[in-house]
Amino acid sequence: MITLDRVYQAAYALKEVARRTDLILAEKLSEDGNLYLKTENLQRTGSFKVRGAYFKISQLTEEEKKKGIVACSAGNHAQGVALAASRMGIRAVVCMPDSAPIMKIESTKKLGAEVCLVKGTYDDAHDKAVELQKETGMTFIHPYDDEDVIAGQGTIGLEILEQLDDVDAVIVPVGGGGLLAGVAFVVKTLRPQCKVYGVQAAGAPSMFNSFKDHKREVLDYVSTFADGIAVKNPGEMTYEIIEKYVDDIVTVSEDETAAAILALIEKQKLIAEGAGAVPVAAALFGKLPIEGKKTVCLVSGGNIDVNILSRVITRGLVMSGRNTTLMIALTDKPGQLQIVSEIVASCGANVVSVDYDRSDTNMAINDCYLRLGLETRDRDQINEIVKKLSEAGFDRVTKRS
Repeated sequence: MITLDRVYQAAYALKEVARRTDLILAEKLSEDGNLYLKTENLQRTGSFKVRGAYFKISQLTEEEKKKGIVACSAGNHAQGVALAASRMGIRAVVCMPDSAPIMKIESTKKLGAEVCLVKGTYDDAHDKAVELQKETGMTFIHPYDDEDVIAGQGTIGLEILEQLDDVDAVIVPVGGGGLLAGVAFVVKTLRPQCKVYGVQAAGAPSMFNSFKDHKREVLDYVSTFADGIAVKNPGEMTYEIIEKYVDDIVTVSEDETAAAILALIEKQKLIAEGAGAVPVAAALFGKLPIEGKKTVCLVSGGNIDVNILSRVITRGLVMSGRNTTLMIALTDKPGQLQIVSEIVASCGANVVSVDYDRSDTNMAINDCYLRLGLETRDRDQINEIVKKLSEAGFDRVTKRS
């Protein structure tokens, strides 16, 4: 289905379009200093997708180019298709779910493609694109289940091996499977001893389930803010390649992904979208046996909506113990807030919000709940505050995050 010659051909075709993205050592993200980041979030269009889309479109016949192309995407493939089509003077229609980030929709339009918003998920956009293809005769550019698309994504594997020839493990995001299939094929063919792992969002585990059960499975629904890998229907071709070449696939939670995004921002000064951060989440939260191994996390994209980013940062702060809310039951009398404030201050935390609640009918008439929003250093500091409050007689303290 796919050959190294095809991948090398794709690499040649992409020389003038796709960046050879940096592979950087992420010493601040790992204790053993063996974690590397392949920064496809800094790729043109902000994602790896331009590789597969451009190579596929470059292989079309002149007749196919005249008829135009149609694609479906949650956003990143859309921008890759739009860029490639505009470069080659081809009409492009891209079907996108109406839930796609506004930034991705607008970027696709600015790159010259016509956008058709479809109610529902990526899979609904896929069905609409197939319908348009049948009606118009345009060529359908599949986002992952296509030999040329897979070969284009496989060029990342070539670059990783050139940039770190003694790499021990590569961790790759997986939705439909085009990226993981391409990278796994190349890495395992050229360096068989290197482990290749896939990571999915726990709320969209289509390829994870398929890999574990050794048969391709389709989900009824998906639920994740990592829209780039929110796929119910994994690829047939990609599944076969992944089954053959990938060592394991794991999942990460929304909170773990949010914490990884925050860690990339704070420690590496990089912006990653949810799909791009899942490999880092898997590494940070010990989902894979990579201790002491030179490991590359493929940060596949950075196209995250700023509104989502704000919420993700807040969630990441909570997940890492940097933000918390304490509920303290106390007697409603003068001096109680002062005592609590002095304890919090002595531990070095910062109070950012205060709220009294006297409305709970289960409380005594002269009792209340004090809700404190705190900025903290980590979970150990939170536990220290709770312990000192208890020692001071506030024995009903509840952490709400």
